[in-house]
Amino acid sequence: MKHVRSAIFTTLRLLAVAAACISINAHADEYDAVSQLLRTGKFSEALTKADSYLAAKPRDPQMRFLKGVIQRNSGKHAEAIATFTKLTEDHPELPEPYNNLAVLYAGQNQFDKARAALEMAIRTNPSYATAHENLGDVYARLASEAYNKALQLEGANPAVQPKLALIRELFKPNSKGQPAAVTTPAATPAAVPVAAPASAVVAASTSAAPATKAALADSAVKEVEEAVRAWVKAWAAKDMAAYLGAYGNEFTPSAKQSRQAWEEERRNRITGKSSISVKLENLSVTVNGTKAVAKFRQDYKADALVVSSRKTLELLKTGERWLIIRESTGN
Repeated sequence: MKHVRSAIFTTLRLLAVAAACISINAHADEYDAVSQLLRTGKFSEALTKADSYLAAKPRDPQMRFLKGVIQRNSGKHAEAIATFTKLTEDHPELPEPYNNLAVLYAGQNQFDKARAALEMAIRTNPSYATAHENLGDVYARLASEAYNKALQLEGANPAVQPKLALIRELFKPNSKGQPAAVTTPAATPAAVPVAAPASAVVAASTSAAPATKAALADSAVKEVEEAVRAWVKAWAAKDMAAYLGAYGNEFTPSAKQSRQAWEEERRNRITGKSSISVKLENLSVTVNGTKAVAKFRQDYKADALVVSSRKTLELLKTGERWLIIRESTGN
């Protein structure tokens, strides 16, 4: 019984791979730095760096995933379960957190919870091979417990012992049916492998990457939407520091104005109004790496002036912010 338990645990494959950055930007350096600390076993430093990053970007799914892996690898299983559980709640479309929860639950002999988590991972992504394999291992563990219980109740049953022996043979160390000890794919822009603990197998799930990329793309779109709405709010509030700060250094005013002349003109126009109202309709955002385009209908009211027009903003990711680099009306 003890042999079966330890063997099956070692076959459970922990996906310790953070999803890809959708572009090579400032975030990539942070992910790489945390992953490198993980690879070298510096879990305390990795956790500190991850927490520092998440203090400014608490919704970032990739860093939250990495934090869960750090907690798991450093033996903080309860904290890791909490991290992955919250990630499944905020991003139910991602299969990887469910898979990692299953491995953690299996390590605590909570096989029903492990099975439920893996079934959710597969429901989210039916092509997730790692989850299918782990689910098979969990079913085998449940089967071994059931067969042992049957032997306790009816030791003379000749049908049970061969079945239990078959499971033991299947998960026997160095058997042909057992996965390789550790799989660590080379790091590419699509996968960031991290260190494997001695008791777990680490593998990248290439089939799960599209779902994770889609979630990160959605996150980028939301960031751009928030930047656009913050720009509108600052404009309506006549908060010139925030309004002008929404434009990047790459922004070039139209009509061949200098940046200084344009800022002075905008300051005079905006602060000279007694009240301003700016409303957006049909906001549509597309993101391509560190660049984004936001299109919308803008309803502008200032004193007696009322204007409704189509507007397009082009934005560039600069550090942690999306900044406007081009602005056009009527297209």
